[in-house]
Formats: sequence, C-alpha cells, structure tokens
Amino acid sequence: MLSLSLDSIVFTKYLFFTGKGGVGKTSVACAVAVGLADAGKNVLLVSTDPASNLQDVFHTDISNKGIALEEVPNLVVANLDPIQAAAEYRESVVGPYRGKLPESVITNMEEQLSGSCTVEIAAFNEFSKYLTESDVAQAYDHIIFDTAPTGHTLRMLQLPSAWSGFIETSTHGASCLGQLAGLEEKKEVYGHAVATLSDAALTTLVLVSRPEQTPLKEAAKASSELSELGAKNQFLIINGLLADYDDSVSEAFSLKQQRALADAPKALSTLATYYVPLRSYNVLGLANIRALLTADAVDSRKFTLEAGEISRLSAVVDDLVRNERKVIFTMGKGGVGKTTVAAAIALNLVARGKKVHLATTDPAAHLKFVVEEGASLTMSRIDEQAELARYRVEVLDKARETMSKDDLAYIEEDLRSPCTQEIAVFRAFAEIVEKASDRIVVIDTAPTGHTLLLLDSTQSYSHEVERTQGEVPESVARLLPRLRSEETEVIIVTLPEATPVFEALRLEEDLRRADITTKWWVINSSLYLANSTNALLSAKAQHEIEWIDEVARHTDGNFAVIAWSPDEIKGEKLLEL
Repeated sequence: MLSLSLDSIVFTKYLFFTGKGGVGKTSVACAVAVGLADAGKNVLLVSTDPASNLQDVFHTDISNKGIALEEVPNLVVANLDPIQAAAEYRESVVGPYRGKLPESVITNMEEQLSGSCTVEIAAFNEFSKYLTESDVAQAYDHIIFDTAPTGHTLRMLQLPSAWSGFIETSTHGASCLGQLAGLEEKKEVYGHAVATLSDAALTTLVLVSRPEQTPLKEAAKASSELSELGAKNQFLIINGLLADYDDSVSEAFSLKQQRALADAPKALSTLATYYVPLRSYNVLGLANIRALLTADAVDSRKFTLEAGEISRLSAVVDDLVRNERKVIFTMGKGGVGKTTVAAAIALNLVARGKKVHLATTDPAAHLKFVVEEGASLTMSRIDEQAELARYRVEVLDKARETMSKDDLAYIEEDLRSPCTQEIAVFRAFAEIVEKASDRIVVIDTAPTGHTLLLLDSTQSYSHEVERTQGEVPESVARLLPRLRSEETEVIIVTLPEATPVFEALRLEEDLRRADITTKWWVINSSLYLANSTNALLSAKAQHEIEWIDEVARHTDGNFAVIAWSPDEIKGEKLLEL
C-alpha cells in the first residue's frame, strides 16, 4: 500500500469520493482538489453532503452556485444542499394537488417524499447538471464530487418502463417508489449522467475508508454495487493510518487497525490502494488541507471541557429504572457501537434485578460473543436477510395478482432499498415486543422515524381508500403508539467527531417527526477518556472536547461517555462502562 500522492495517480475528469460517513471523504476530496488546482489545473469541487462542512474547511461562505477561492486561483467550490433540493422537489410534486385532494392524501404524499431516497434522488438531480452541461465540462479539467450516489439510486434511475403512470396507481406497500414521482421529464438527463459515471475514461470512483472493520465492509459493498452498474474504474484510500506508536494505547490502536486491514473483504484486494496517515489536527483551513497528504503538525494546545462532570453508562441505566422504561432502543449509524451499548444496558438492568430480553440484527451473532443468556436475560437475533426474503415474497406475490411485468421491475428494485429492509426488520421486532410483555425489551437496531411514519401513513391511507392489502401486521400497528408512549426510551449512540454527531442530529429530527422523543445520548469510543500519552492521539483527544461539549449542550447534560478500548468489551466488562 502506497502513501497517497497526486504525482502517482492519473486523475480522470470526474472524480466521485464515496464511503461511509465519518471516514474523511471531505478532507481527502479537498486535499486532492487543492493539490490539483495548485498544480495548475482548473478544478470544481462540489459537495452534496447535507452536513457538508466545506464552509468550515475553507473558512468562507460557500453557495450552491459555487465561489472562486482567492487563495487557490484555479479552484471553484460549490455546496449543494440536498435537503433544500429535496424540499423543493417534494413541493414540485405535491403542490399541484393541494386543495384538490383530501388533506390526509396530501399528508401521505409528503411522507412518501420525506425519506432518505428522496434526498438521494434530489442530490443526484442537482449534481447531474455538473455531469451533463457542456459549458461546465469545458470550463474545468477536473470536477470533484464529495459524496457519491449509491448503487440503489443509480438502479432506480436506470429503470426503463413508464414512471409516472405506475407511481400514481401504486398500491402494493413498497417503500421508495413514490419518491420517484415527478422525475419523468429528467429521464434523458439521468441517462446521460449514468452513462458518464460508467465511462472509465471520464470517471473514477474513489472509495474512502478508515482502517476499521465496518467502513471497509461498506466500501466493499459500494465497490461491488457500482461495478455491477458499469462504474468499474475505482481505487481505494485508507484514511487515518497510525504508523508509529510509543505507549500501550497507541500500540493497541495500531494493532487494531492492522487486524481490520488483514481481515478486509476480498473484494477490495483487487483495487489499487493508497493510504493517508492519521493526523492530529482537524482538517480545517488551507494550511491543513495542503498538509494532509504531506505532513503532520501535532497541535499540542489544551482545550477545557465545558460540559462539567461526564456521566458513565450506569447513570443512563439508573434513569431507565427510575422511570420504569419497558422498551429501550439504541439507535445510531453503523459502526458507532450500538450492539455493545445495548448489551451493556441489558446486563446492567439484570444486575438491578430486572428480567430483560435483548434483541439484535447483528449478522455475525456478535451479541452472543459479548454477553451470555441466563435466568433473567434472554436473547434473540433477527436474521435481516431471512426477514427481507420473507417480505419480498409476500409483496411480490400480491403485486403479481394485478401488475404487468414492466411494473414488477419497479417493485423488485424497490425491494432492494434500505427502507424495505428496515420495514421487514421492523415487523420482526414488533413481534418480539409483543411476545415479551413480562420483561424489559432492549433492541440494538431500530427503525427510523421516516419508516415509522411511512408505515403509519400507509396504513391510514389504505383504510381510507379501502385498498389495503394487509402489508402492515397488527403487531406493527400496536407498536407505533407504544413507541410514542412514556414506556419507551430511545438512546442515541454516536462518536465524538463531527460527522457522527451531525448524523445523530438528523436521526433525532427524523424521530421527532414521528412524535418519538429522545433524552439520552451515549458518546462511544472516546480517546479523551483513554488517557494516551502518545502526542498524536492525545492531540486528537483534545479535539474531541468540542463535540463532547456540543452533545452536552444539545442534551442539556443527559449524556454519557464510554472510553476507547483496544479490546472487545464483553461479559463483566459491560458492567464497567
């Protein structure tokens, strides 16, 4: 594996930086963009990340039209807002029906258009302009996108049969298809954009990952999905590799990274791979952007934590017991440690004399590795793929009763969406909660607010127009009011870094729309509490303070912090968090 150097790579005209949230896509994309501009190339850098921090990185306001940076003469930076784009797109679809259809139908349409698929499509809609407009192509040598479309979105846009007629008459319980409404007139633009993405002479997909297990798996999945669509010109960047260690914490940190790389999915082994060393500083400001690929400068400044006393996880459990919570969800993005936190909460509840059922969707059966069943603790695992397969068969069988082959293609594509998997798993969770009435239920993966509202609105709408086909089981219908009641607690799990915190805030907003409130946040894997003497790690720990303080302010002090650990936290160790 070579260190990433602009001199060793031939860059195509279009570069898409993709990867799991929090891996450093923006930092690496900015460093490449500035480096190419400094080398005399005309470069456009476009971000479609809803939580984009390009304005912070460059210390200037950045619009969706793009601005030229005075300090980097050949670089123009644009910050597209897919949330705003999604809102405008949603209104363009729903607006014509206001005052003409019942309000309940309008509400249903708005919810159909409120999920992550709509944001993805709106983002694709925005940056398609940069892919297809000839004057843009002529003005720049390189056009760099921070955040690429998923394979799912691309497949949706490639579907060949008539869109609008199918969508208007869709009654089969699918999850994302309504979000395609209104795109009919853009089919030609999307066709051009998808063709450009698939042209290896024009486009490179740059997969960015941390040297950690979950981001590497996600990079492999993205690589595979995009290859199937013809986007095969790819390379991999491992961001944040710790090269040297000089204390027990930094040695363990490095060994953990090396194990993750050794166990990386085989699909990544065929890609050219480069690495960017772990840096002690946040990549903000031009000096740090220019240094990212070439040098570290340890920032030894000390920051003062304003949050005051930091609670441990036991304080969260005490509160759950005091308030007699019966259903507890741990929620957050992949890789933040939901399973470990859920297991720790369950074991702590058992230690306080409670009977607990702990449920997970972890495909690696990680749960049984970290905690053992006993008289007061039962466990179950939801097999996501089995549940999804069961749901797919159910929906397709019903769809075949009334639909043509072309229209079935929409259903089959929709059934590959994250929303569909979430709904299938949610049904299984609902059954578990129904059966576990005599004990506290702790669940380590939960549906988003969007999924809950979609299920709710779909059911209401179906009743109203008498065209329900029974896709929503009674256990699901009963669970939503239960989740909105005081017997339920949703605990947000995050990391002490910018992107995971921004993502957690969006998740919380999603839940608020579904009338589900949150109280506690748990910040996992904190170097601040690990007390490393290594200069680089201790400097990074100081930078965590900003995000711990941010969570403290946001939650009004209802947060706990778990220290970074080199080991698997299991068994009795769960009681020490």
